[in-house]
Amino acid sequence: MLNNPAARRLASGIIEPPARLLLRLHVAPDFVTVFGTAGAVASALICFPTGNFGLGVLLIAVFAVSDLLDGTMARLAGTSGPWGNFLDATLDRIADGAIFGGLIIWAAINGEVGTVCAGTLALVMGQVTSYAKARAEAVGATANVGIAERAERLMAVLAAALLTAFGVPYVLPAVLWLLGILGLVTIIQRMAVVRKQLKP
Repeated sequence: MLNNPAARRLASGIIEPPARLLLRLHVAPDFVTVFGTAGAVASALICFPTGNFGLGVLLIAVFAVSDLLDGTMARLAGTSGPWGNFLDATLDRIADGAIFGGLIIWAAINGEVGTVCAGTLALVMGQVTSYAKARAEAVGATANVGIAERAERLMAVLAAALLTAFGVPYVLPAVLWLLGILGLVTIIQRMAVVRKQLKP
C-alpha cells in the first residue's frame, strides 16, 4: 500500500517542506533517523507496559514521521547511499522490537498468556521476514515477495493497540496472531523464491 507511487508522491509533497527546513538548520539526516528511533523506542517501552496505549500510539506515530523525513532529507541533500539505508534498516528492527516488546511486557504483567505468545510470534516472524530479504540480497538473490510490508505490520499493530485503549476486546491478540501467521507465510514464500533462484 505504502509502496504505491501515488501514495509516495502525496507523502513526498507533505514531507519535503519540513525536510528542506531541517536541512537549512543544518540538521543531518542521520540525526533525524536516530532521534526518531529513540523516541519511538522510549514511547513504546514507557507507555505500552503501563497500559497507556493511546498515548503510546500517538507518540510513536509522531516519531514515525522521521522514517520519511530522513530519506527525503538525504535525497534533497544528495547524500543518499548505502550507509543511510543500512542505518535506517538496522534502527527499524530496534523500533519494531520495542513496539512489540512493550505490548508483550504489558500482556505478561496482566496475565494475558495468549497475547504474550501471539506477540512473541509476531515479533520473531517480523524480524526473520526482514532478515530473509537482507540475507537473500547478500547471496545475490532477491526476495521481494510477501503479504505485508513493515509499514503495514506497524499500522495494524498500532491500530489494534489504539482500539484496545478504547476498550475493544480481543482485537490485539487477534491482530498479533494474524501478523505472526502472515509473517510465517511470507518467510516460506521468500525461501521458495530464493531457492528457485539459487538452487542448481
